Amino acid sequence: MMSSLTFLIPIALLLGLVALCAFLWSLRSGQYEDLDGAAARILLDEDTPG
Repeated sequence: MMSSLTFLIPIALLLGLVALCAFLWSLRSGQYEDLDGAAARILLDEDTPG
């Protein structure tokens, strides 16, 4: 029982650290800058003929 915990806890901490790094990378690269634009873009009709 304890040997499995000593194996699983570091893996869980490592996965949490990877998720945190991915989230911080997405913040710094501007993924959350224009949330309203993406919501309004779905309403635009771009399929109208020329």
